[in-house]
Amino acid sequence: MEKAKISKAGIPYLHFGTGEPVVLIHGLGEVKEGWQNQYELADQYELIIPDLRGHGACTKTDGISIQNFAADVISLLKELRFESAHILGLSMGGAVAQEIYRQAPDLCSSLILISSFHYLPNIIKALLLKKHKAKFEALSAKGKQNDYLSRMALYSWKKDTVEKFADFFIPKQQIFIKSFEACLEVNNLTLLPMVNIPTLIIGSQYDSVLPVWIQARMHKLIPHSEFIILRNTGHIAKLEAKDRFNQLLRKFLNQQTIAS
Repeated sequence: MEKAKISKAGIPYLHFGTGEPVVLIHGLGEVKEGWQNQYELADQYELIIPDLRGHGACTKTDGISIQNFAADVISLLKELRFESAHILGLSMGGAVAQEIYRQAPDLCSSLILISSFHYLPNIIKALLLKKHKAKFEALSAKGKQNDYLSRMALYSWKKDTVEKFADFFIPKQQIFIKSFEACLEVNNLTLLPMVNIPTLIIGSQYDSVLPVWIQARMHKLIPHSEFIILRNTGHIAKLEAKDRFNQLLRKFLNQQTIAS
């Protein structure tokens, strides 16, 4: 197991591998160790894997917002003296990746947005608030939130898959709710058409959290982006379809290396 370090700003992160730098940004309620299935990419790439503010081992709990999540990652990359890096984000992490591009476009070599979103219409916001927030709060009080969330996020409900999900999905109730509410405020409708770096968008066929039509819309908004749908997977393809998922990442990243 790789040993975590802590940035000057108090952000815990993993840093290992050799090659072009790749930042892996986890989703809502996750921890940096949730990228274990992708550690093998370190044979070709230098991986930087942070805990977002309030998540995992990060003790910073004030100022929960997509903007501050992105600022923390930018600060870490500058501390490590990277001129640019490939920015990869899953779900909420994809919204953070987009915000990194907004705040520091020159720092981004490429974007990889996985099962993510750029904007949620009011009708979807209302549905999410009514259904999922209330349910999460009720189950959190009983310590049963992971069972509900795993069934929503996963396509396969096999015991070993659910157990692995529970290993890296460790939501802290108040941070989870504040982060969830921050996601509802994301609006990148005007940002995406201005993205002028290579972008890969990955959706999952049976994603019931952020369905593929959202990623399809992102693809239409980002010029020259590539869109791939992973079959027979739910919201957490990095876990359920490790080999196919990693192959997609390698193919895209290798293309950027050749192009540069």
